[in-house]
Amino acid sequence: MKTLLIALLFATVFSKTLYAQKFKPVIEPFPGMVYADPRLILKTGYLVVPEDRNKPAGRKVKIPFLFVRRPDQDPRKNITLYTTGGPGYSTTLNIDSISYDSGWLAYGGFIAFDQRGTKRAKPCLDCMEVATAIKRSYKEGKNKDSLLLAAIQQCRNRFIRQGVNLSAYNTIESAEDINDLRLALNVDSLNLVGISYSGSLMLTMARIHPEGVRTLILNSPLPGNVNFEEHALFNINEALEQVFLNCAADSSDAKYKNLRSRFHQYFTSITGKKFVISYKEKNGDKNMNIVYTKNELLEAVIDRLNSWQVNTVAGVMIDLIEGRQDKYVREVLDKYFAGNTSVSFGMRYSVYCTEQIAYDNPQLEKQQDQVLPWLAGYPYNDVNHAICDCWQVKPEPAVAKQPVYSSIPALISAGDIDPDCRPFYNRLIKRYMPNSQLLIIHNKGHAPGFAVDGTDYVKLFLDDPYKKLISQSKNLIVE
Repeated sequence: MKTLLIALLFATVFSKTLYAQKFKPVIEPFPGMVYADPRLILKTGYLVVPEDRNKPAGRKVKIPFLFVRRPDQDPRKNITLYTTGGPGYSTTLNIDSISYDSGWLAYGGFIAFDQRGTKRAKPCLDCMEVATAIKRSYKEGKNKDSLLLAAIQQCRNRFIRQGVNLSAYNTIESAEDINDLRLALNVDSLNLVGISYSGSLMLTMARIHPEGVRTLILNSPLPGNVNFEEHALFNINEALEQVFLNCAADSSDAKYKNLRSRFHQYFTSITGKKFVISYKEKNGDKNMNIVYTKNELLEAVIDRLNSWQVNTVAGVMIDLIEGRQDKYVREVLDKYFAGNTSVSFGMRYSVYCTEQIAYDNPQLEKQQDQVLPWLAGYPYNDVNHAICDCWQVKPEPAVAKQPVYSSIPALISAGDIDPDCRPFYNRLIKRYMPNSQLLIIHNKGHAPGFAVDGTDYVKLFLDDPYKKLISQSKNLIVE
């Protein structure tokens, strides 16, 4: 017991002293980032900090932010900071204007902050070669994995030639970025809002700099202390189970009868099989014969495990099982041929490889295929061991994989059909945070939000973060 206590004490001290500040954060202007009502007080800029805080005199990164408030709102208190999930996506790029009565300002001043390495940041770790490689694999019928790895190597080489330290684009550095921005803006403490991966980022900020955190508001958070790859297929299967339960409850419709067993049998039986479809790229001028597998069919199902399409999932399953597949396959191919231009893959690889893949057990990961043969082989993430072997970044310190012990008030939301961050993950976070409350929302997917049947639970929470919330809806369980 004494050894454990010493280890925990060391981890806490280590996390607080890892980047003892030897520099002063600088803010540079970023004019024209966003339009705001002229009555609002708006500040936009770049936070300029070392790329690697262990080398404070070395390369710098520039990270965009906006800080907006109404004149009657306190510039230091009740400030909400939001950064989006991913990792690899921009926060500020998705905000083009802010009105005087914007929902962003409902609870006080508001900060939108990007993560280092994403769009608008300098450097931006875009890997445009990735989308090209995926598209080429379909068009030419070549091995996707080998083309993808060649593209990633090309991308990595480009950043290395530029002097980028890819290992410095990680969650701990990003949490320090948040705290440096808080200090530079002279903000007392923050209400931190995170979604999916950025939930883990906000929890890391709470671990390292609890003095800078008033509350945590976490929308489908991914806890840093889990190894996602070891659970990913189980997460998907649990979400599908909720769909099957919904079908069982609708006993009046005979078409749903035995859907679970039919789905399991069909998708197990087509493992390893290849199919061909005639496909024309959007705005293209000729048809191509494209090879696809059960993975594209599963993607058509899993992509619909969200709040607005969940009611269509059972029907899609039946169509696929009965051979009506073409429109769904084309939908998936349209997505791949268009490419994902919103994500900065280099930043995504650095984060996932340093703190997820580095600690993942490949043997446990593969055992999921044996237990869940209907999902076997499905590529549940666009980052894997082969990619990380190519990307070559250093693992984050072991403290990054420990749960966050904190008395900071937290509001956590979970959707019961979320295929990524299951309520199981949210309960793990809550276990170590005695002042946290968990909303489990029925028939909601990833990032279900905090409003249920007309009740805004964020407002209730921020009015009194320590007061127990009471469910006002049959579609909500509060734990």
